[in-house]
Amino acid sequence: MNAYVQPYSRQQCALLADLAVEALIAEANLTPKPALVDQRGSGAHDDLSLVLMEQSAHSLRPMFLQMAQAAFLHADCLQTLREVIGSIGRAGEAAMLETTQGVNTHRGAIWALGLLVTATALAIHHQSPIRAYDLCQHAGKIAKLEDRFIPQQPLSHGQQVQQKLGAKGAKAQAQEGFPAIVEHALPQLHYSRQVYGNELAARVDALLALMSILDDTCVLYRAGQVVLTRMQKGARYVLRCGGYATVAGQCALNFLEMDLM
Repeated sequence: MNAYVQPYSRQQCALLADLAVEALIAEANLTPKPALVDQRGSGAHDDLSLVLMEQSAHSLRPMFLQMAQAAFLHADCLQTLREVIGSIGRAGEAAMLETTQGVNTHRGAIWALGLLVTATALAIHHQSPIRAYDLCQHAGKIAKLEDRFIPQQPLSHGQQVQQKLGAKGAKAQAQEGFPAIVEHALPQLHYSRQVYGNELAARVDALLALMSILDDTCVLYRAGQVVLTRMQKGARYVLRCGGYATVAGQCALNFLEMDLM
């Protein structure tokens, strides 16, 4: 695939792949994250570690690179592009599972971040402005297209929860243009940056904004609806206290983490 992409495009695709991996590593290292893997430990996930998350992120670079390249090659046929990146994503998942010895570290990120990398590459190809809302909308259009070559597989944990409880999972979020990101996480990130001037606190607050509204299928599968509701209410309370930049917010976050562990 690389041979058919123009030299300047190859550089841009490589940059997108690097940025995607850096984003995953930054997310893993963000500390503190209540009951999640961070620099302090594994949180409530005994099968995960920070080292494993970083190794997994690096294993996905070839996949992100190929998705970006596919966007340049198939920019004029989104149906073909959808199915090509679907195949690339399945190969990327296999590489991830080989790296982690079967532990699911980034299946959701393969889907969500893969779509956003593809949408960004398309925007570059069409010389369109790089705006978060537009990228999420374009990613949603791709996500809505059917991949006719998805193999028949057992339902994932998230899919099982969606069928049982009617929760919206990662697929629905993507198809709707990532409203949790556009309407909640990014506004909170920008607000906390402006008010507190603290990048760490702003990123933690953005995570809390997501936790406060998402029907997290991982939490639903592992712990059930009661715990998910406590998590959402607790995250909202931290933000009402002023977020992680405030003493009250830090205390509330500590209580939330103890409740989830």
